[in-house]
This record gives sequence, C-alpha cells and structure tokens, in this order.
Amino acid sequence: MLIKRREFLKISSLATASMLMPNFLKAMTLDEALNPSQNILVVLQFTGGNDGLNTIIPAKNDIYFRERKTLAIQDSIPLTDEAGINPALSYFKELFDNGELSVMNNVGYPNPDKSHFRSMDIWQSASRSDQFLETGWLGRFLDEECYRCDHPTQALEVDDMLSLALKGENNKAFAFKDPKRLYQTSQEKYFKSLYDHHHDDETVSYLYQTLGSTINNADYIFEKSKAKKTEQVYPNSQLGKDFKTVASLIKSDINTQVYYLSIGSFDTHVNQNDRQKKLFDDINEAVKSFVADMKNNGLFNNILLMTFSEFGRRVAQNASNGTDHGTANQMFFVSGNLKKKGLLNALPDLQNLNEGDLIYKEDFRKVYATILKNWLKADSSKVLGWKDGIYDFV
Repeated sequence: MLIKRREFLKISSLATASMLMPNFLKAMTLDEALNPSQNILVVLQFTGGNDGLNTIIPAKNDIYFRERKTLAIQDSIPLTDEAGINPALSYFKELFDNGELSVMNNVGYPNPDKSHFRSMDIWQSASRSDQFLETGWLGRFLDEECYRCDHPTQALEVDDMLSLALKGENNKAFAFKDPKRLYQTSQEKYFKSLYDHHHDDETVSYLYQTLGSTINNADYIFEKSKAKKTEQVYPNSQLGKDFKTVASLIKSDINTQVYYLSIGSFDTHVNQNDRQKKLFDDINEAVKSFVADMKNNGLFNNILLMTFSEFGRRVAQNASNGTDHGTANQMFFVSGNLKKKGLLNALPDLQNLNEGDLIYKEDFRKVYATILKNWLKADSSKVLGWKDGIYDFV
C-alpha cells in the first residue's frame, strides 16, 4: 500500500504517541476505576533553568542585593523572617500559609553539568553526572509496577513528545497534547483502515498494529477527558489548558497515577525579570485553578504537585540584566496531605560558593526516592538504586 506524504505526516503524529507504549495503550481499555485512596503525582517541569534565587528570595541577605543590583527582587512576599517569594507567585504564598506548600532548597547533584540537555537528562533519568541512562525514573517506576500489578501503572504526559523521564525499558507513558485533537485524527477514514491492515514486513506490520492500537484507544482517552466537565475556570494560557486536561482526567475513572507537564523557557540570559514574571504569572494562575478544582472535588489530599528545573542560575547577574547557567535550585511540593510544610531546609549559603555557583546540599535522587516510596508506594531502591535514605515531607 502506497502512503501519500500528507498521510505519512499524520501517521507520524500518531506514531509520536503510539510507538512509545503499545502495551500501555491496550491496558487503557481496562474499565477499572481509580482507587479513591490512590495517590496521584503531577510533575511540572520548569524547562530552561529557572532562577531559584529570584523565586525564593533571601530577603535579608546583603550578598544577594549586592550581586544583583538591578535584578534583585525588592518587593518579595514574606514567607519567614529571612525568606520571601516572588510577587508573581502570590498564590504560592497562600498555599504556604495554608500548610499546603513545602519548599526544598539547595537541591542538585555532585559534579553538576551546566548544559541544558545533559543536565535535563540527568534529572529525568536520575543518573549520576558521569552515567548515561536510556530510561527515566518514572519509566522505571512503570516497569517495576508492571511486575506486581494485574495491569501497568499508567502515566500521561501532556505534550507532543514523550520525555525521557517517562521511558522505561519495557513500559513507557503516553504523550499527547490534546485528547480531542488526537481523537479527531484517529477517526479519519484512512487511519481507521489501518487497524485491519496487514503487511508481510514485520517492522511495517508492527507499525500498523501499533497505530491501530492508538486509534482504538484515542476514543477512550477522549471520552474520559470529557466525562466530568469542570465548572472551574482555567486561564487561557497553554499551561492553563494543560492543567485543565489533567484535571478532567483525574476526575474521570481513568486509571492514571502520574501526569507530566512542562513550561518554559526559563533560559533568562537577557532581561530576566520580565520573562520570569510572565512565566510565573502563568504558573500562578494555572496552579490556583487546578488546586481549587481538586479541592472542590475532594481530591486535593490525594494530589502531589512537584516542580523542578534542570539547574538554577549563577548568583551574580550578568551584563545583560539576566543570569547565566548555574547549579543548585529549589523544588516545590503542593498537596493537601503534606507531613512537613513550609521551608524544609535552609536557604542557599551565598558566602560559600564554587566559582560563583551555589553548592548543592540535597540530592535530587533522595527527593525522587521519597516520592516513590512514600507517595507512589513503590520500591525506590529497585527503581533508582538509591539506598541513602529518604525525607519525610510526604
């Protein structure tokens, strides 16, 4: 069968999602409701290296203001006597006061890499800086769960491409940007015919079968996404739309335990404050709507929203009113069921730097191990190979 160029491009768009996890797609047809007591993890990736020092501000630190003469945040919202939060994240102050936000400062890893791509690979794979892995920490979680569950533990990424974080050896998450768009593409007559197509070549045949599986399940995903319409108003930003998609799926009976979102770019070498403020405004309003939605539906205690970025920025500003690639950073944790709230550890030590960069105090793999063991109820040692203890904030 000859494939026209336009048809091939559409096949490719489906293959972006479907080739990643055919077994998962078959599993999604299982009509099993989400266990009301099952915890859900929502990961929000700050792509591009967010400046942590202008996120959680060391408001009483003279070094911060000296090194950032034009970039220092002068009107931070107080969290403690020493720390403030960027005013564009005003809703996070409300979460902080309600005991629904925890902040881990100085998170990083030994021998940090300042390349966006390499550092993101390290964070997503949970590797050492001198180790190269082809699987992600959440993908290996899926692999581990499949061995002890009747069906794969499911994960979804709201994006056009699947991140390394969700790729396992045997199981991978499913990536799509819009359930309706995926459904509409899958319902075209040409693609419906693929489900019954056979080809002598094994690889081509596998492609058609996998695409057919996607077509079979696109309807399922779309139906679940609109099963319980929300009365919550979400912002019209892309992140707002993405969180609305996640919320609609959480409220349905789809059995998905991990959701993955991203926003960026935070690569603010030039005119940082304007760019960061715009991104923070989007995050602030989207998270505000999402939390309200979860609370209104009695689900907030079973939700953990975690944020991370591949690295922070240097302490001193550059000559372009921006900051360059740095090292350690903070992570946010938002939930109605936190064991420890507020600032979990000390602010960065600006007197003790490594050639102008922050020195990490907390290993991000210990954070992952904590979430895997305490929140997702998985064997963190098998997923990460991590045996150096965990935290107790969840």
